[in-house]
Amino acid sequence: MIKVRLPDGAIKEVKKGTSALDIATSISEGLARNVMSASYNDQVVEAHTPLQNDGDLVLYTWNDPDGKKAFWHSSAHVLAQVLQEFYPGCKLTIGPAIDQGFYYDIDPAGHTVTEKDFDVIEKRMIEVSREQHAFMMRSVSKKEALTFYQKEKNQFKTELIENLDDGEITFCDHANFTDLCKGGHLPHTGFIKAVKLTNIAGAYWRGDETKPQLTRIYGISFPKQKLLKEHLLLVEEAKKRDHRKLGSEMDLFTFSKRVGQGLPLWLPKGAALRERLERFLKEAQRKAGYEQVVSPHIGHKELYTTSGHYEKYGADSFQPIKTPSENEEFLLKPMNCPHHCEIFSSRSWSYRDLPKRYAEFGTVYRYEQSGELHGLTRVRGFTQDDAHIFCTPDQLDYEFKAVIDLVLYVFSSLGFEDFTAQVSVRDPNNPDKYIGKVEYWDKAEQAIMNATQEKGLNYVVETGEAAFYGPKLDFMVKDALGRSWQLGTIQVDYSLPERFDLTYKGNDNKLHRPVMIHRAPFGSLERFVAILIEHTAGNFPVWLTPDQVNILCVSDKYEKYAKKVSQLLENNEIRTLVDNRNETIGKKIRESELQKYPYMIIIGEKEVSESKVSVRQHGGKDHGAMSLDNFVQLVEKTIEEEVKEFKL
Repeated sequence: MIKVRLPDGAIKEVKKGTSALDIATSISEGLARNVMSASYNDQVVEAHTPLQNDGDLVLYTWNDPDGKKAFWHSSAHVLAQVLQEFYPGCKLTIGPAIDQGFYYDIDPAGHTVTEKDFDVIEKRMIEVSREQHAFMMRSVSKKEALTFYQKEKNQFKTELIENLDDGEITFCDHANFTDLCKGGHLPHTGFIKAVKLTNIAGAYWRGDETKPQLTRIYGISFPKQKLLKEHLLLVEEAKKRDHRKLGSEMDLFTFSKRVGQGLPLWLPKGAALRERLERFLKEAQRKAGYEQVVSPHIGHKELYTTSGHYEKYGADSFQPIKTPSENEEFLLKPMNCPHHCEIFSSRSWSYRDLPKRYAEFGTVYRYEQSGELHGLTRVRGFTQDDAHIFCTPDQLDYEFKAVIDLVLYVFSSLGFEDFTAQVSVRDPNNPDKYIGKVEYWDKAEQAIMNATQEKGLNYVVETGEAAFYGPKLDFMVKDALGRSWQLGTIQVDYSLPERFDLTYKGNDNKLHRPVMIHRAPFGSLERFVAILIEHTAGNFPVWLTPDQVNILCVSDKYEKYAKKVSQLLENNEIRTLVDNRNETIGKKIRESELQKYPYMIIIGEKEVSESKVSVRQHGGKDHGAMSLDNFVQLVEKTIEEEVKEFKL
């Protein structure tokens, strides 16, 4: 007999060899029907894997991220099976689950796969699924695994196997299909009731441009047809909210091939939006005791060698800039933190001077492959709302919690209320990924856990997601469509102060090492604006909108009165512009709706003769004619309610 502990603390004593699915059945038939996968002692297991020792069992359904992961990974296996049927000789590579669905990379081996083929592939996948083939894991020797894929002349799977040790290689079988796989599947294919292939793209083997190009097929699947329909509606809504589309329609930003891929150009309205976001955060930071600093866009290569960034990322970054001086090299700034370390190092400090909180909206540059660039969310040049706090170890707890408060203030001010905190810690099995002493890592991770728990945050722990120099607290925010984005990060760092030999004099008159906190509530202005556009569908809060009122003249005869109205509104700090183009009023209204101005004022003969304005709100609400004073009160009341709601 073995003892199995469930998440609620209940212990079941069962025969050795009992499966997770057997235990689910003993709890309820309904639960058993919905179990998709499980973990035992924090290791992924198949639902029907025999359990051999005492341990902790977690059962996953569709409502759990790990349940969806098993569902979509299993769907990738079914896709691979069908691709081999339809395209004989194609070579399989990898097929993981991703945040929304799955993909499989194949070498089509002379076949052409296009989106026109998706319908028949989807239908065949559903046919296979209805046959309820069990997913069965089996261990194989390295020799057996190599022989299997060498017969198929599949150099991709062979390469994967050659990097594995004998005794850790497993195959997964279902129907007449076999694939190299670590595990994490549904009990059988019958769970898959709806499939949609979504995209086809090129991808390099292992993401390396020097290696063969493959065909990547993306898809998503569901346990109910209804869920697929709901998903497709969300996809359509997401297309309408795409920040690239709205950013163009609203004249916020653009890109230029001559300037370079991944380097956004901010248009006047977008620049005004950025400026308001910067002013908002700078004021919050000023109240919280931060000091603004400015650092250059480049730094000597030695700076990033000292920090460790060059060793970790140099090969994948923009290449060094050489000067006329021999052996002198500079880099485009990939991070602000080394510069801030040097600012701290520029003078001597006492413990009485700490903490020092340096803040900067610093533009940094990181090379991304062209295929990975995406609007403002993945760029090569971006501005971080960066700050670094240098404090004593005794101040760390207070300072970390104060940063959490600042991040929460930013989120609530901009309408992001649904989020999960992610404590990202190091992978103890992969120490080469990190720098710094283990004792410092232990202290930093414990400090983050303590602060997160004391603040009562809903959090998860992700092993292996830490920065190379320290653990961090990331905020995973859900937007209006329920999509999760990483926004805001706080990191504890004992390593950079050590590498830069930063010190302060303690009350014992001895030199001590400060602790460093890295933090960025927005993350980057580019990515934050992209997410804000999609979250609000471009309907920004009135206090944030670059132009709050668009004055539309019925004809140029009323331009003089329109400009008078505009001036009076500007005097009341209401941001206004006048559209006096020789276009129909209907066209002006339609274009103003696309630009998403919160208010339109329409001025014609009646408005001029009565010294009034006709007011239309974005979305079609007609306020009718009113005095200018009443309109000012309407806008001020709207902003006042936003300030109250968003706690500005």
